[in-house]
Amino acid sequence: MSREDVTVNAADIARLADVGRAAVSNWRKRFEDFPQPVGGTASSPAFSLADIEAWLRRHGRYVEVAPVERLWQRLRASTDDIRLGDAVAYAGTLLLSVREDPGSWRDLGDDALLGRLPEAPPDGVAVDADLVRAIAEVGEAEGPAAAFRGICDRYVELHSRRLLATPRPVAELMARLGGTAGATVLDPACGIGTLLLASGATRALGQELNESAARLAGICLRFADVAGVVTAGDSLRADAFPGELADVVVCNPPFNERGWGYEELTSDPRWEYGLPPRGESELAWVQHCLSHVKPGGLVVIMMPGTAAARRPGRRIRGNLLRAGALRAVITLSPGAAPASSGAPDLWVLRRPAPGDSPPSDVLMVNAGEDLALAGKAWQAFAEGDELPPGSGSVRIIDLLDEEVDLTTGHRVVSPEQPGSAGYAAVRERTEALLRGLDAELPRLVAGGRAERPMTTLGELARAGVVAITQGPLRMPDEGDLPVLTAKDLMLGREPSGRTADVAGQVRIEAGDVVAPLIAGSGPVPRVMTGSGAVLGAQLLLIRADPERLDPHFLAGCLRAAGGTSTRLGSSMRFDPRRAQLPRLAVEEQRRYGEAFRRLLEFEDAMRSAREMSETLVAAGFDGLFDGTLRLE
Repeated sequence: MSREDVTVNAADIARLADVGRAAVSNWRKRFEDFPQPVGGTASSPAFSLADIEAWLRRHGRYVEVAPVERLWQRLRASTDDIRLGDAVAYAGTLLLSVREDPGSWRDLGDDALLGRLPEAPPDGVAVDADLVRAIAEVGEAEGPAAAFRGICDRYVELHSRRLLATPRPVAELMARLGGTAGATVLDPACGIGTLLLASGATRALGQELNESAARLAGICLRFADVAGVVTAGDSLRADAFPGELADVVVCNPPFNERGWGYEELTSDPRWEYGLPPRGESELAWVQHCLSHVKPGGLVVIMMPGTAAARRPGRRIRGNLLRAGALRAVITLSPGAAPASSGAPDLWVLRRPAPGDSPPSDVLMVNAGEDLALAGKAWQAFAEGDELPPGSGSVRIIDLLDEEVDLTTGHRVVSPEQPGSAGYAAVRERTEALLRGLDAELPRLVAGGRAERPMTTLGELARAGVVAITQGPLRMPDEGDLPVLTAKDLMLGREPSGRTADVAGQVRIEAGDVVAPLIAGSGPVPRVMTGSGAVLGAQLLLIRADPERLDPHFLAGCLRAAGGTSTRLGSSMRFDPRRAQLPRLAVEEQRRYGEAFRRLLEFEDAMRSAREMSETLVAAGFDGLFDGTLRLE
């Protein structure tokens, strides 16, 4: 397949040009020379990538297409979306051969090259010598593993609703809870292998219903040099590993599956703790996992929050507790499980060993977004140490009532809630914060509208007063280098992200102004007070000469400059070159900058006061209700 044959849709063009899809639609209407579709449908037209690149260059909007991105588009053009997973897996197979025998393809003619393919292309995928060479070239340039990871990430992003990959931080937490490093690990619903790769296993076993995903998982394990087997099939109906007992089982199963096999599996020996009701497929997965772990081994499984309290499952929950199999319930933040928008739970289970005495308590943790809390609480619970705030040890006998409700919010105070013991301290902090609010506001008086001469950031950049830089689109998600994220910017907090120190990152210095790329999306422009972190995605950094432009004045003007943005749906894409600022002497800028700074501090203080007041009120209601607080 030649480069000219590669097509892209509107979403692809938006990603290549780093704009929203609405901008692409607008370009098609406004510009007569915008390329005409070469395929697709009326609702989803396809355009020639070569034509689109030429148009973007003519209009000064071109962003250099990364080799992996170009390869991804060629793979997409080689087949339809139904077989795209097969195309990605086949590219992975070719990249594995490039890793094993680099350079062997370079001097071969087309026929010889196609004759040396490690296996025949899958049905429905158009593979020619040009595509094979493109895969090999990107593999040698980027590294075979990095190239495959790049196209695999794009495939998962495109089919995120179907593949439901576990977020990497959650996968790493599940591995820590299970102690998977160096162990034999089984995942009976492995998807593309996210949990198995995070486990650090020396031997990995996986089964996945989707054949393309199973093949991708196997290739990912080979690139990671992990020994193991991944099989396609239905784990509940057709177990690929009968009799296999792993050291640890990790699993993020499909949620709310009514067709999991209730009728044909009624008498299955795996249901040691009770026949799972038709609507409780997750309890079938729990028992399947327990049947595949060695006595004394752990199971870490993702569960929907509703599974902790649904009435049909209370008998099995009670049996798990009585046997000592359920050891912890850890509640995460909403959206932590791709299969659910609610707050999911992690259940940690231990298969009882012969002669074990049933434990008397179970760990419950309200972790939310603080995944580190879950690991600390589990370690403290296992070692008999004091548990951190946000976690608690609950007696099993107290859970064995008519409902067998394992909802952590009913049993454990979250870290954000002070409980009755901290009520007085939070009240004092709230009162002190409210008393200081008035001092934050600048004294402003009404006046007539002033017509000031204006300039733009583009003009200031050309004059050398400012330099404008955008954060990278993608960053490594492992490393020790702090990253300022959009949420950090919104909350005015220290950088919370982490990445590796690689080329292309933007270092933040004190006095820099950082603004969101999408205006109205939550974050606001701020002046940085510290140095050393790097700029995260969807952020802009504007570095000004402080002798000619006050940073706080600049940040305030950017905050007020929403009208100069280009509207994209319900948000505004910020064009820094068009943002307007009044022409003022630097001394006058500093006076205005101080007022802008104090307004932002007042906004931050009001947000803190609101959050603190919600915490205080909730603690007051709970304490009065359960008797841990009383009236003076």
